[in-house]
Amino acid sequence: MSLLRDRLAARIVPSDGAFRTRMLGIAAGIDDLIALGRGDPDFHTPSHIVDAAKAALDANRHHYTGPTGIQPLREAIAADLTARYGLDYGPDEIVVTAGAQEGIMLAMLGLCSPGDEVLITSPRFTSYDSAVELCGGTPVPVPTFESDDFALDVAEIEKRITPKTRMFVLVSPNNPTGAVTPPDAIRAIAELATRHDLIVVADEIYGQLIYPPNEHLSIATLPGMRERTVTLNGFSKSYAMTGWRVGYLAAPRDLVAMLTEPRHTLSINTSTISQHAALAALTGPQEPFEAMFAAYAERRAWLMPALTEAGFTYGHPGGAFYIYTNVSPTGLAAPEFCERLLRETGVMLFPGTMFGDESTDYIRISYLQPLPLIQEAMGRIATFVASNAARVGS
Repeated sequence: MSLLRDRLAARIVPSDGAFRTRMLGIAAGIDDLIALGRGDPDFHTPSHIVDAAKAALDANRHHYTGPTGIQPLREAIAADLTARYGLDYGPDEIVVTAGAQEGIMLAMLGLCSPGDEVLITSPRFTSYDSAVELCGGTPVPVPTFESDDFALDVAEIEKRITPKTRMFVLVSPNNPTGAVTPPDAIRAIAELATRHDLIVVADEIYGQLIYPPNEHLSIATLPGMRERTVTLNGFSKSYAMTGWRVGYLAAPRDLVAMLTEPRHTLSINTSTISQHAALAALTGPQEPFEAMFAAYAERRAWLMPALTEAGFTYGHPGGAFYIYTNVSPTGLAAPEFCERLLRETGVMLFPGTMFGDESTDYIRISYLQPLPLIQEAMGRIATFVASNAARVGS
């Protein structure tokens, strides 16, 4: 062990990335790979957004900005939050971050103290675990279940509240399940948070990707919740801007004032060029987003019955672009299912164990490929399942 590794700070906890690394290594050697694993939209960033970035470069708008972001973008975000979700934030209550990921870290730096317990919707995006642990807190998963379409059950939250519980992380629509927690459940969570004096971090990065008749309710719009809620969102998923790294945090102005210097310490400011691109995303034509969403809806509508026909079950995906699928009927644990599927068919999926799921029954399917490729992938999966059944039966 090296001297530096031996002196690693206690806040850096081990994480097992070996399975992901192995999968990516296998995938690198496959010529006809169909990747349905990552949460990265397959569409190009709309051209007017790219053009805005180019114009910013040409106009010398590529120097430092204030830590909270350029004023026009914060004004546009505040207006969009009001128009789209009924949220009431002013520009001075917005912090533009380097992706929603940095917003997660900033929220935890500001609100999670050593010894705090943080309840988190589960299965989950495990960067939340890392952020909580880096701040000395303890992540406490709140399980969701296929029988409930992976929507949150308030009773499951309440039974995990202890005197150390500081906050609850509400992710709806959820990654990796695509679950949308219904408005009535959101109202019950708000009542619970008020009664137990909990902070709520509401991650709404997939809030634009809601399939009718499902409904999204921003918890900070409910009575008494604005003062105890941090709302996170961003541009990566809705506008196919993952690599541009623009997200934002919305919170009461007195908290934002206290978070400004920590935000400066993290990365000074979000890429100035990307901020101008994000401004164009909000204020420019929305038809490109609508076309992308229509494509996701078409893929989802085809994929759900195809999975059912192949013998799989899943929780109803009310939002995002994932279907959390139960592969236990194959007799294979999800990690083995995914690795063998990749090696034998060239289709890459990720197991739920990569999303904090203690069960080995589930995989996440990202429908982020053109429909013909998704159809080809399902054909390969069906062949693989039949072949595995034949091997087991022989």
